[in-house]
Amino acid sequence: MGGTPLAWAAGSGHVEVVKILLGRDDIDPDKPERHGQTPLWWAAYQGHEEVAKLLLERDDVNPNTPDQYGRTPLWGAAYNGHEGMVRVLLGRDDANPDQSDGDSPAPLWWAAYRGHEGVVKILLGRDDVNPDKPNKRGETPLWWAARNGHEGVVKLLLEQEGINPGKQNTHGRTPLWWALTNGHTGVIALLQPPTSTTHSTA
Repeated sequence: MGGTPLAWAAGSGHVEVVKILLGRDDIDPDKPERHGQTPLWWAAYQGHEEVAKLLLERDDVNPNTPDQYGRTPLWGAAYNGHEGMVRVLLGRDDANPDQSDGDSPAPLWWAAYRGHEGVVKILLGRDDVNPDKPNKRGETPLWWAARNGHEGVVKLLLEQEGINPGKQNTHGRTPLWWALTNGHTGVIALLQPPTSTTHSTA
């Protein structure tokens, strides 16, 4: 866990200790440890909402600071399925719910990958989240939800405008290809285009 006292307290959910440390003038509330994780990052990753609220009340805490791998506090909350924490982080007007870089895709991508339907619903309810945003290999949230057999997430994504269920990754694989390969019958039914029936007239 985090290498600074505040990061340790935040990641462990020690609300009273966090309050004491934040009351000191010699404590930087947004100081990252050696891998770039801030106290807020650790609180978000571990799902400690009260600690996150304390940190987010401060103007000198950036809700979007990524670690050295490009993973933001919202990434940690989405990755672990912490729905309440996702809402807490998005309560800051300057929080970016679609932030990503070449190595770490956006939070929605990770929520879809892990099958966290509640988090996916929250993120899809926003106008500033691209539901079809790929990673650097061209793999979209739908692509991974289909590959991993997360039927509920696939349904949610297919309801969104701008979703291309036939989009290929850089190796030419589609969501349907992976659903078929992995035997996810429920996902296959959702992705298969309906077969047209021809009625002959006598």
